[in-house]
Amino acid sequence: MAKKILFVCIHNSARSQMAEAYLNAYSLGKCTAESAGLEPGKLNPYVVKVMAEDGIDISDNETKSVFDFFKQGRLFNYVITVCDTEAAERCPIFAGITARIHWSFPDPSSAQGSEEEKLAFARSVRDLIKKQIIEFIDEM
Repeated sequence: MAKKILFVCIHNSARSQMAEAYLNAYSLGKCTAESAGLEPGKLNPYVVKVMAEDGIDISDNETKSVFDFFKQGRLFNYVITVCDTEAAERCPIFAGITARIHWSFPDPSSAQGSEEEKLAFARSVRDLIKKQIIEFIDEM
């Protein structure tokens, strides 16, 4: 049976969306991933572009609230926070046998500079997340 994974970050606009997309693309049915945010925002356009460069279309994804998942009583094998530690501590504790994991990645929304610099920063975060997802799948 596929493991259920929830990725959480602050706005569900970048890091958690990338992690969800990579896990669903690469796990070959071992896992099903979803993502949500503490304060859902808008999908980051730079992240949409850099994911498309890697062959993954997230342009139609919506941002979701982790608290909605919590209120629905959703169950996950893993809840993985991909934001800073302070924000991760605000994530609700889900019922059931849930392992909590924290992976801290830089926020693509914090990128400064030109459009190309923002895209370069989003690419670097994307590559870190992709590497972590591949390692996670290999460990399962």
